[in-house]
Amino acid sequence: MDLRAILMGLAFAAMWSSAFTSARIIVVAAPPLYALALRFLFSGVIAIVIAKMMGQSWHLTRKQWVSVVIFGICQNALYLGLNFVAMQTVQASLAAIIASTMPLMVALAGWVLFRDRLGPMGIAGLLIGLLGVVLIMGARISGGVDLFGLSLCILGGVSLAAATLTLRGATSRGNVMMVVGLQMLVGALALIGPAVVFESFEVDWSWRLIWAFWYTTLIPGVVATLVWFLLVERIGAVKAATFHFLNPFFGVAIAAALLGEALGIWDVIGVLVIALGILAVQLSKQRVV
Repeated sequence: MDLRAILMGLAFAAMWSSAFTSARIIVVAAPPLYALALRFLFSGVIAIVIAKMMGQSWHLTRKQWVSVVIFGICQNALYLGLNFVAMQTVQASLAAIIASTMPLMVALAGWVLFRDRLGPMGIAGLLIGLLGVVLIMGARISGGVDLFGLSLCILGGVSLAAATLTLRGATSRGNVMMVVGLQMLVGALALIGPAVVFESFEVDWSWRLIWAFWYTTLIPGVVATLVWFLLVERIGAVKAATFHFLNPFFGVAIAAALLGEALGIWDVIGVLVIALGILAVQLSKQRVV
């Protein structure tokens, strides 16, 4: 892995993790489902324009359209929708930590349900990651975390893991940005109905909100996706996925720096343990491959 790939991986992890901090800023000032639907609308259109500039087509195969619909609903509408609602009462750092455990959820479900090969290092990584989750959850629950918001974060992670397992092995065949853009539009369509039913469009306008919205739309929504696509093209999906172990670090660090969220000693230890678990699982996958 060369220096350029390392820098791309670091940039992707930082951008992905920063989305929880900017989302927290958004949801305290605007209705979360409306905000997320608009974010997907703008991100989707921009991603599709970029895809067309890259020569990609929206004439997809049946399997690609299945991927668009399933991920558009599970990843964008459910996973991010539940996280946006949860972050009205849950700290961005906790939402980022839970979301970052998704590779562990996928590895565990694949091992248990589909008998995927997972070496001793991978099994150890799952156990280590589980220990880190237990440490953080125990500390947060005893500290009075909102259990409803916590449950929404966990449910969102499970829905994304389920979608990943459902479509594992699927390929975008060179249309990655186009597929991602269309998935975002599906997410926008899926969210607008619940937003109209459950929310009133009341917004506490400020420059802080506007900055957070457009940052979330452009950086995690579009730029991070493009960087991930280029990284996978450069070093492969399995090696690129190793950078996910940095997400807990960046998630809590950015939330602490920009939102002033306090971290307890068990949060710090838990983040370190989860990161080690994710790294072990990803390295184990590389050995299997």
